[in-house]
Amino acid sequence: MTQLVYLKDVVTLEFDPEKCSGCGTCLDVCPHAVLARSNGQVRIVDRDACMECGACVRNCPDEALKVRAGVGCAAAVINSVLGRNKASCCCVIEPESSAASKSKPNSGCGCC
Repeated sequence: MTQLVYLKDVVTLEFDPEKCSGCGTCLDVCPHAVLARSNGQVRIVDRDACMECGACVRNCPDEALKVRAGVGCAAAVINSVLGRNKASCCCVIEPESSAASKSKPNSGCGCC
């Protein structure tokens, strides 16, 4: 099965390798294998697969990870299940060729 990608290059996930002890707790709790460890060092391997659930941040004993949990696709999925309106920030915004359309990049999709 193919790994899902929500939106390219919009994830708020940040990783500070200087703070990381390499314990691997983040690897255990991440539902999408965004992080990996090699030679005792953790690194981000698939940033775009992050659904910004915040599990890695809440469980990191070294505070080496940051993410704005609840602003990405995890929030959209949860809000959708709860029946809330305009919950989706996971819409695909098709690029348009006109310069005028660039002034309103999210128009019509209900995003953010």
